[in-house]
Amino acid sequence: MPSTGCIQDTCLVRDAQAGNRAAFEQLIKAHDQAVLRLVLRITGSRNEAQDLSQEAFLRIYKKLDGFRVDSSVSTWIYRIVTNVCLDHLRRKRRRREGSAVVVNVKGEEQDLLYQVSDERPAHNPEQQVYRREMGASIVCALQKLTPRERTVFELRHLHGLRLKTIGEILHASQASIKNTSFRATHKLRIHLAAYAKVTKGSI
Repeated sequence: MPSTGCIQDTCLVRDAQAGNRAAFEQLIKAHDQAVLRLVLRITGSRNEAQDLSQEAFLRIYKKLDGFRVDSSVSTWIYRIVTNVCLDHLRRKRRRREGSAVVVNVKGEEQDLLYQVSDERPAHNPEQQVYRREMGASIVCALQKLTPRERTVFELRHLHGLRLKTIGEILHASQASIKNTSFRATHKLRIHLAAYAKVTKGSI
C-alpha cells in the first residue's frame, strides 16, 4: 500500500501537471533537501550543489508531462537529478581535490576509504596517517571510474539505495547495476592495493 507521502506527492504532481504552480512549489519544498544531498553525494561539489539542484528542479518542471501516475514520484525525481549530475560529471569530470571525504545520507562528511578498504583499523595512529595519505589516491581512483560507475557507487554505498531502486533510476536491470557496483568497487580496490604496495616499498 502506498504511503501517505507517496500519495501526496502524486497529487502534487497531478496538480502541477494541470498548471498549479503552488503545487509544484510544494513538491520542491518536500524534496529540496533530499535532492541537495543527492547532488552533493554524486558530485562532491559543495560550491555547485545549489546550482545543480536548481537545474534539476527546472528539468523536473519541464518533464512534468512525462510522469506516469503509476510510478514512484521520488524515484522519478532521483532519476532526473542523477541524469543532471551525470551530465555535469561528463562535462567537467572533476571532484574535490585533496580529500576522500564526501557527504553521506545524513548530510555528514564521510571518508570513502571505509567503503573500499576491508582492513587497517582507524584506532591505530599509524593507520590514521596512512589513511590521510591515501586520500589523494582515492580521489584519483574515483576519477578513473566512468560517470555511471561513480554514480552507482555513490547511490549504493553512500545513499544506501537498493540495487532495484538504482536500476529504476538509471533505467537498467538489477543484474546490470550489481555488475557495475562490483566493477566500481573492484577498480577502487585495485588502485588502492597498488598505492599500498608502492607506499610500503618506499619505506
